[in-house]
Amino acid sequence: MITLRPAASRGHANHGWLDSRHTFSFADYHDSHWMGFRNLRVINDDRVAPGMGFGTHPHRDMEIITYVLSGELEHKDSMGNGRVIRAGEVQYMAAGSGVRHSEFNHSQNEEVHFLQIWIHPDETGLAPRYADRSLGTAPKGSFQLVASKSGRSGSFAINQDADLWLGLLGKGNHFTHELKAGRHAWLQVATGAVLIGGVPLAEGDGAAISEVKAVDLVAEKESQLLLFDLN
Repeated sequence: MITLRPAASRGHANHGWLDSRHTFSFADYHDSHWMGFRNLRVINDDRVAPGMGFGTHPHRDMEIITYVLSGELEHKDSMGNGRVIRAGEVQYMAAGSGVRHSEFNHSQNEEVHFLQIWIHPDETGLAPRYADRSLGTAPKGSFQLVASKSGRSGSFAINQDADLWLGLLGKGNHFTHELKAGRHAWLQVATGAVLIGGVPLAEGDGAAISEVKAVDLVAEKESQLLLFDLN
């Protein structure tokens, strides 16, 4: 079963300096039908104006993954980390028992566009952690494992039985992801357009996938995809 989440139906908040699209209920946007999917709680598609950003604020007991699509995002946190995350780079922060951080557009001239993902942890009160890595050299036509429970294949080891794959596909590329019994998937089109089981999805569209043995994808043009394999 595939349930589509069209981009146009997402929540939308425009604060001038921040233009944000919410796949699931977030802040002032509430939709009882879209409170998350399995342990996936948030996918926010954010565009932040030059020099603007989120001042220091707290998080707790959430696995937070940020993927920058364009521009530069400056991160600072109470663990002592300070980093500029650029296009093609991904950041992981386990908020655990509590962390404070800020996120600003590092550029004074260009907006920064990124996806921020929250996943519920399988245990609360853990020590906060931080990591980042570049995926800019990942080969086209493939999916790279970004996060997993075990940290296998060099992925971020997160506090949940969830795999996050990043797909960088060229036009016509085909990819099949098999789902084990009892597993579910969420597909988010970050950029581009794909067919999933013959159903078209465009930039910003998402799909909840359950009770299937495999996710079959064909890229209609160059695309960046996030695929979550969830328990």
